[in-house]
Amino acid sequence: MRYVSTRGEDRGGGFREILLGGLMADGGLAMPVSYPRIDAAGLAAMRGMSYAELALAVLRLFADDVPEDVLRGLVEKTYTAEVYCNGRAGGDAAEITPVRTLEPGVHLLELSNGPTLAFKDMAMQLLGNLFEWALAENGETLNILGATSGDTGSSAEYAMRGKRGIRVFMLSPFGKMSAFQTAQMFSLMDENIYNLAVRGVFDDCQDVVKAVSNDLGFKRQYRIGTVNSINWARVVAQVVYYFKGYFAVAGEVGAPVSFAVPSGNFGNICAGHIARMMGLPIRRLILATNENDVLDEFFRTGVYRPRGTAETQQTSSPSMDISRASNFERFVFDLVGRDAGRVKGLWREAAELGSFDLGGTPEWAGIEQYGFLSGASTHGNRLATIRRAWESYGVMIDPHTADGLKVGMEHREEGVPLVCLETALPVKFGETMAEALGRAPERSAKFAGMETLPQRSVTVDADAEEVKAFIRARADAV
Repeated sequence: MRYVSTRGEDRGGGFREILLGGLMADGGLAMPVSYPRIDAAGLAAMRGMSYAELALAVLRLFADDVPEDVLRGLVEKTYTAEVYCNGRAGGDAAEITPVRTLEPGVHLLELSNGPTLAFKDMAMQLLGNLFEWALAENGETLNILGATSGDTGSSAEYAMRGKRGIRVFMLSPFGKMSAFQTAQMFSLMDENIYNLAVRGVFDDCQDVVKAVSNDLGFKRQYRIGTVNSINWARVVAQVVYYFKGYFAVAGEVGAPVSFAVPSGNFGNICAGHIARMMGLPIRRLILATNENDVLDEFFRTGVYRPRGTAETQQTSSPSMDISRASNFERFVFDLVGRDAGRVKGLWREAAELGSFDLGGTPEWAGIEQYGFLSGASTHGNRLATIRRAWESYGVMIDPHTADGLKVGMEHREEGVPLVCLETALPVKFGETMAEALGRAPERSAKFAGMETLPQRSVTVDADAEEVKAFIRARADAV
């Protein structure tokens, strides 16, 4: 399997060559030259696999330059009941991603049983093990630079803490995460973990990461890598749970299933797009945004109009307070027939004019083939959905999952199972849960008093040069 850039100038390489990187040298994102296809017989053979077996079957198609015995060892080390036993009491940790039926035809795919109680753990735990193996093989070190709106940061830090040859520099928007999310990150005292609170919103953090990554001299000198979903390995690891969720609810292999996905940076639903392109019989990919509805606007109108910092709202589903979705470029690359020059032009247009419009173009005329529908949710919507889930199903869901369930139910089709992707456990958003239900969500003893732990972070401006100076002072140059 070979990889290319969405911008066309960087020819990429194999999986091992792109594993430790983030943006490609031309500023684009890594994409496989083509998607591997799995036929009906292949799907039938996968149906009875455990999560680790399924992960190996999917990942080996994209990482064929990693020895199979090595890849098997890494997935078996990652996807264990011991690693994914941190979620709700009574859950089946051996299943890794259990499916809970809310009502006939509507299901919740539990993705938040990992160490930080968020779906990001599903890929990040594997990424940590992949990174450690690759660095040891090459005798190298890596400085990971990432940006988080709430969950990526803690998932990355818990996956990388104590890993040999790795330092993590994580940017987060100052004062804009929940208290629990902030405490999960800032309470870590590991010597290889650095938290930088940026004066701004998530998009400002993401822009700094891209600016640093685009300084190729600095990137090479300080071995800068990333764990954001601009990293291909992280996205492809998320493809696995779409297969697992499909097999859990499909009456027979080949029957259609739809997925409802809360989406801010387009990484989670991009994994669903990849699964669909591989041949998984996904009927609809239902994208849900919060009040920051850039992606919903595109799928309704064809207009992609990123918002500035001042226009990005702070909401009660904060992990989706994103107005410039990095992974969206991967989908547009497919949408325009993998014309890298066209992609480059569209992103130049967005940067110079503030938007681009594909409505009315031949590409837009063919968008239906990709199965996307979309919708948005507000604070009132998510409170009402949280209440409904609790009263009707006896299930407590977090605000982001509520956004997904709300929009998913609006687009539900008779006779087609709907799988709603859970993004985090409610304990991470106690204030909103209390507002919706009049009670705080239960938390295990492991997380008692999380917000009262000592915290360590450094506040910085949204300035790439300031961040580079911080890294220089703490990292070894090559």
